[in-house]
Amino acid sequence: MQPDQARQPRASRTTCPAQSATVLIVDDNDINRRLLQALLKPEGYTIQCAGSGPQALSFIAECAPDLILLDVAMPGMDGYAVAKKLKADVTTCDIPIIMVTGRVDANSRLAGLEAGAEEFLTKPIDRAELWLRVRNLLRLKASSDLLRRHTESLASQVQARNADLQRFRTAMNATADAIFLVDRQTMRFVEVNTTACELLGYSRAEMFERGPANLGNVTVQQIEGVFDAVIDGLGPTQQSEVDLRRKDGSIVTVEVERLAQRFGNSWLIVALVRDVGERKATERQLHRLANYDALTNLPNRSLFYETLRNNVSPSAGGTAPLAVLIVDLDQFRNVNDTLGHAIGDELLLHFSARLLRCITRHDAIGRLGGDEFGLMLTLDALAPSACAVAEKIRDVLRAPFDLQGHEVVLTASIGITFYPEDATDAETLLKYADIAMYRAKKTGRDTWCSFTAQMNLDAIARHDLEMALRRAVDNDEFVIYYQPKVRLSDGTVSGLEALLRWQRPGHGLISPSAFIPMMEECGLIVRVGNWVIDTVCRQIGEWRRSPIGKVAVSVNVAERQFVESDLAKHVVLALARNEIPADLLELELTEGSLMSNTERTLTSLQELKQQGVKISIDDFGTGYSSLAYLRRFPIDKLKIDIAFIRDIIATPDDAAITLAIIRLAHNLKLEVIAEGVETAAQLAFLRHHGCEQIQGYYFSAPLPLLQTEALLREGLSLSMPPIVRPTRNVLRLC
Repeated sequence: MQPDQARQPRASRTTCPAQSATVLIVDDNDINRRLLQALLKPEGYTIQCAGSGPQALSFIAECAPDLILLDVAMPGMDGYAVAKKLKADVTTCDIPIIMVTGRVDANSRLAGLEAGAEEFLTKPIDRAELWLRVRNLLRLKASSDLLRRHTESLASQVQARNADLQRFRTAMNATADAIFLVDRQTMRFVEVNTTACELLGYSRAEMFERGPANLGNVTVQQIEGVFDAVIDGLGPTQQSEVDLRRKDGSIVTVEVERLAQRFGNSWLIVALVRDVGERKATERQLHRLANYDALTNLPNRSLFYETLRNNVSPSAGGTAPLAVLIVDLDQFRNVNDTLGHAIGDELLLHFSARLLRCITRHDAIGRLGGDEFGLMLTLDALAPSACAVAEKIRDVLRAPFDLQGHEVVLTASIGITFYPEDATDAETLLKYADIAMYRAKKTGRDTWCSFTAQMNLDAIARHDLEMALRRAVDNDEFVIYYQPKVRLSDGTVSGLEALLRWQRPGHGLISPSAFIPMMEECGLIVRVGNWVIDTVCRQIGEWRRSPIGKVAVSVNVAERQFVESDLAKHVVLALARNEIPADLLELELTEGSLMSNTERTLTSLQELKQQGVKISIDDFGTGYSSLAYLRRFPIDKLKIDIAFIRDIIATPDDAAITLAIIRLAHNLKLEVIAEGVETAAQLAFLRHHGCEQIQGYYFSAPLPLLQTEALLREGLSLSMPPIVRPTRNVLRLC
C-alpha cells in the first residue's frame, strides 16, 4: 500500500517546509486516518498519512513531520515498535509522538512511555482534546527546537549570543501563553516571556531573582522532585493544575506542561503555563446550568435524582428511612394560558419559596420540570411526618399569590412513597411517588395520596392500555359503528351517528368509554378523531354514489381537535376529497369544548358553518357553559343527555329539565334530539313535547357497517305510538 498522499522521493531525509506545521497520521484503518485528517485540517496543519509502520518510517526518512499521531494496534510493526525506532535515531528522536489507542489500562500507557511517546489520546477521539494536545506539543517542540538551535549557536558562535537571545525572546513573547525556563541546577529562572511577567505582576528582573518555589505553596524539594521526574521521562504526560501567587498576594490557578531540555552540563525545564481562571468560571457556570433550575435556583431533576440515589445507596450509607414526595400544581396551565408565561414563571418562583419553608435543612428539594417539584424527607423521631409536610404544603398554598396585580389561588396534588418500605432505589421511588400523585389528581386534586401496590398495578394496566392503543392506531384496529336517528314526525331515519369501537386483539369489541379517556390523555385523540372524520366522509360518498343515496352522519369532535389541529381545514378537505355536500356531515361537540379556547373554537365553527356543515351540542345540560354562548356559536341542534331521558317518566326533575331544554332550543330556533330513548313511554313524552328526533335502543342499537347498510336499504322506520295527552301531573302517562 502506498502512503495516502503522494511524495517525490529524495536522496536523503530533509525537513518539510515550515509554512505550516506538518502532522503525520499513522494508522492502518483508512476511516481513522480520514477522521483525524478531517479534525485537524481546519486548524491549518499540513496533513500526511501512512497506512503502516514501515510506510511511516519511509516517509519520515524523506520528510520529517513536526508531530506524529501514531496508532498502537497495527499489523506487522505496531505503534510501540515505530516509536522505539524513531526515538533511537538521533535525527528523529525530537519528533513528538502522540499514541492513539483504544486501551485505557496502565500497562498500555507504560509501554507507550517506554517506547518514547510524549502523549496519549484514547479512542473515540475528542476533537477539543486532539486540538489542544497537538497544539501544545507543537508549541513545546517549537520551544525545544528554538532552545536547541540557540544552544548550538552559542557553542559555535559565542559572538552572536545576544542577537540569538533577542530573537528567542521575541519568539517567546509572541505566544499568549506564559513561558518559564528554569535551570535545574540553580533552581532559578533563566528566561521568562512578557506574558509570564504580566500574569504574575513581576518585572523580568524581579523574576530572575526568584525561583519557582517562591511562586507557590510548595517547597524547593517538591519542585526538584517534579523536575527530576520530567528529566527522567517519568513525569506526568498530561497538563496539571497548580496555584501560583502573584506579586499582590492573590492566587491564580494555571495549567502547566513541562519539558526537559539539555542545557550544557545541566538541564533546562521549559514550563508552558496558561491561566485557566476564565475557563474555571465557565466550568462552574456550566455545572450550575447542568444541575440547577435557572428559574427557581433549586436543584433540577438530574441533581435531585442523584441526591436521592446517594441517600438510598447502601454503599453510600443509605439506611435511614426516607419519604419521597412529588408535588404537582393543579390547573397551572390555566395561569399560563390566561395570564401569560411570565406570570406563570413568577408564580413558580413564589411557590418554590413557600415550599422551602415546609422542609428542614436535612431534607432535599428540586424542581423536576414544569410545575412539578420533588421533596426528599428524612424520617426520624424529631422530623415531621411526610403526611404532616403534605398538609403543610396545602396550608401554604391557601394564601393567594399576588402576581403583578393578579390574585391567584392554587392547589396541589401530592404523591408520597417511602424508603425502604415501598422501594429501595431512587428510580422506583420517584415512579411510585408520581403514581401516587396521579391518583391524587384523579381523586379530585388539592389532596395527597400515599403509594399502594394496587396503584402500581393500575399504572401498569394504564401503560399497557396506552401501548395497546398506540399499536391499534398503527394496525388499523378501530372500526365505526352507526346508530340511526329517527325523525318523530314520520318515524323515518333522519341520519346516523358515527360511534368509534376498538376491535382489540384477544379482547373483542371495546366500548369507547374504556379507551377514549386514555386516548385523550396520551394525545392520540386528534389523530384518531381525524381518522374518524376521513372514514365517515368516505363512507358518505360511497353511499351517495350507491342506491342507498344521501345519508347524513354526525361525528363526535374532541376538545383537543380544536386546540391542536386546524379542524375546519381538515373537514373541508375531507368533504372535497370525497365530493359530498357539507350538509351531510354534522359535528357534535360538548359544552366543555365551547368553553375552552373560546375564540379559536368560535372561528373554526364559523368557518365550518359557512361551508354548510351542521353543528350540534352533545350531552346538553350536563356541562357548565353559560347560555350566552349559545347565542355566539353557530349551533343547529341540541342533544339532550341520556342521563335526563333515562328517568324522564319517573323523576319530575329530569322531566322538567328536558322540557326546559326543548323550549330553550325552540326559542333559539334550534332542533332537539334526545339520545338514549329505550321505551315507548319515553318516546311518547318526547313526541308530545315537540322533540324533533330521537336516538336509542328503542329503535336500534349501534350497528356495524353491513347491518347499517341493510337497514338503510330496507328503509326501516319507527311505528309511531299515539300521542298521550298528559294529565296535570306530566309523569302519570299511560
